[in-house]
This record gives sequence, C-alpha cells and structure tokens, in this order.
Amino acid sequence: MQQDYAGPVQYLFGVQRGDDPAIAVVETLRRQWHSRDIALVLDARAHGTNAKVCNLINLQEHVQHDVVVISDSDMVVDPDYIGHLIAVLDQPGIGAVSCLYRGRADAGIWSTLVAMGIDLHFLPSTLIGLGIGLAQPCMGSTIAMRTTTLAQIGGFHAVCDILADDYAIGEAVRALGLEVAVSRRLITHACAEPSLAALVRHELRWSATIAGIDPGGFAGSVVLHPLPFALISLAILGGHPWTWGPVMLAIGVRGAMLARLGGRPVAHLLFIPLRDTLSFGLFLATFFVRSVDWRGHRLTIHGGRIVANSEVHHQDA
Repeated sequence: MQQDYAGPVQYLFGVQRGDDPAIAVVETLRRQWHSRDIALVLDARAHGTNAKVCNLINLQEHVQHDVVVISDSDMVVDPDYIGHLIAVLDQPGIGAVSCLYRGRADAGIWSTLVAMGIDLHFLPSTLIGLGIGLAQPCMGSTIAMRTTTLAQIGGFHAVCDILADDYAIGEAVRALGLEVAVSRRLITHACAEPSLAALVRHELRWSATIAGIDPGGFAGSVVLHPLPFALISLAILGGHPWTWGPVMLAIGVRGAMLARLGGRPVAHLLFIPLRDTLSFGLFLATFFVRSVDWRGHRLTIHGGRIVANSEVHHQDA
C-alpha cells in the first residue's frame, strides 16, 4: 500500500465467495489505510474455467483509471513500483509491462526449496531466453497496460479458459503491433508452500503451463539440468575420481548464482543437490501430466485450454 506514486491509485480486491478468508485481510487493510481508495468486490459470477481470470472480469467494470496493473497475490514490491511501471508504459510502442521476480521463503524448508527453484531455474532460464531473443514473456507477477489496450485485445474474457492467461495476454498485445516490455527491476515472489505435496502441485502446474506454451522449448530445457546428469554419471562410473569434476562444477555454478542474487544463508548451499534433483524429477513428470491442481480444483489441459473436473480439496494448498 505504501507507494510513492503521486497520482491517484485505486486498489481493487476481488473474491467469489462470502466465506473467503481473504476478505478479513482486505478489511484489515481498509482499516489501516483508510485514506486509500480500497474496494472489495464480492462477485460469484463464473465466466470460464480459469477462476483467477473470472475474478479479473468481475473487477474490470469497477476500474476507474486509464491504467490497470494486475499482480499475483504473492508478490512483494518496492514503493516506486507503480511509478516505474507508468514510466515504462509511457514509452512509445509499449503496450504492456511485466516483471521478472526472485523467490523469498516464508514458510520453512519447502518454501525455501521453491524460492531456490525460482532463483536457480526460472530466473536464469528466462534471462537467457530474453538475451538470445527466444523468450517473449508476459508474467502474472505483473501486467500493466492501459484500459484502451485491454479493450482492444477483448478484455479478460478473451483468456477466461486459458491456463497460461498471462502469456496469452502478452501474445494478444503483441498482435496489436505493441511491445510487452520486461522491466529490469526484480520484484519478489513470497513462497509459502508448507509441504512437499504443495511444492509438487505448484511446480507441476508451472511446468505444465510452460510445456503447453512451447513444447519444443520445454523439452530442450533439459540442458539446464547439469547436476542430475553429473550425478547419474558419477553413479554409473562407480565414483571414479574424474567424475566428481562435473558434479562440483555444477554445484559451484549454482552457488555462484545464489550468491549473485544475495540475501540467502550460506546453509542454503547444502540444498542445491536436493533442489536440482527435485527440478529434474518434476521436469520428467511434466511429460506425463494431463491435469493440474489450481487452488482446490482439478483442471484438465487440452491444447493450452483448461476444463474443470470435479473439485478436490487440499489442506496445505
């Protein structure tokens, strides 16, 4: 809520159930920041199978300004966040702005492993893709655009049945001849997975989304898993001394990446083999995934679109 932006800002929060625990959080914010324009919208209308997008559709009619910024609820930003987005969006030819992010562990060992996965796999692979011109990301971490641009792409209705709704929004903006700018500033993903099961469900959904967008590119990303291959070679060759070189090199590179991002205890270096092994296992499992869990709902994937199955419940989701 603490933003340095000088212009008017409206904060919209949407829920679809009257018993949603998020309501209490929003009411607390309204009491603490009573001078801010904070609105809570309770609207149960379902427009498609992507529940997040349904929420956005219900919020869209309440937008009062000419720029809309959407962000996943687990993102942490700096006070100059909005001002920076507006400055980038004001540049010629820019239709939308998105942000890369790093991980922050908020709930113990499993959330630590999720945060490390973001820092060691998602972030560097995306930066490499941007650097060589193969990646065109538009991420749910942040999407800022003008309401006129949103209307031109068909509003949020256009992506209400798409699992990778953020990517689809970016594609639609580019189809207008406009650029989706990726900010050079990192924001933070607050990771709160309380268990291994929650980690697996969350990361399988991420992987399935990426594989659905670019199957060939996802398959080619096998080269980004050097440590598991080095460990396999070590096991096959019976621990021959020279096979330790690739293992130590892979761990060293991962450690250097964590050090470059900063803010992590040295003890986290011990988790690198476990994190990389988990990542490789989930990479392989993604080729067999036909449905994903989204906040208690089982969604079947059909060519990048999603169909809701019977509801499932997880206490640790």
